[in-house]
Amino acid sequence: MAERVSRKHLILEYRERQHLESAGLRELRGIQNALREQLAPSKAPSLSYIAAVLREAGTRVDCEDRYADPVIPEPYRGRLEGVHDFAAAENSIRVLDAAWRDYRATADREGAELARKLALRGRLRAESLASNPRVERGRREEKQEIAQWFAVWLENPDLFFDWLDLRKRTDDFRERFAPATGDVPNSTGDNSAGDAES
Repeated sequence: MAERVSRKHLILEYRERQHLESAGLRELRGIQNALREQLAPSKAPSLSYIAAVLREAGTRVDCEDRYADPVIPEPYRGRLEGVHDFAAAENSIRVLDAAWRDYRATADREGAELARKLALRGRLRAESLASNPRVERGRREEKQEIAQWFAVWLENPDLFFDWLDLRKRTDDFRERFAPATGDVPNSTGDNSAGDAES
């Protein structure tokens, strides 16, 4: 029985054979076509997956696609990389919001634009998962909610956290997403607003 080779391994082999130090859309499509020939056509990875594998391996990828993270140069990388974690969507938006405000305050257009691009990518990824019928229904609803959070922040960052506090207090949100026990804290983490004084 032949040993099963991962798509990641095949991408890295192609990278090594072609001595890819940088890759654009043409190279990404070349890898995708090569993998279609080696694997079943339906098993070929997406361009964003290929780009992510190449970036992780140190190849400079000069191609943006709607689901791939933008290239984040220093000095922005340390602050903005990895803030699209859906498990911590609220925290991710807080990090992006703080970075965006700091970059705007110092007239750093590139940094402010990168923060917005990452929020947009977060929204698009969440929308993609929300519309994928292979994803479990409850998870799709959660991703749709997260997509809405990113959309509201992108539209009006100054009102976002007040809106989120109100959203999390709605019956709809509590019924769909709140744990069966305990209150839903507001976005400041303060749960004492409705508590009586002792």
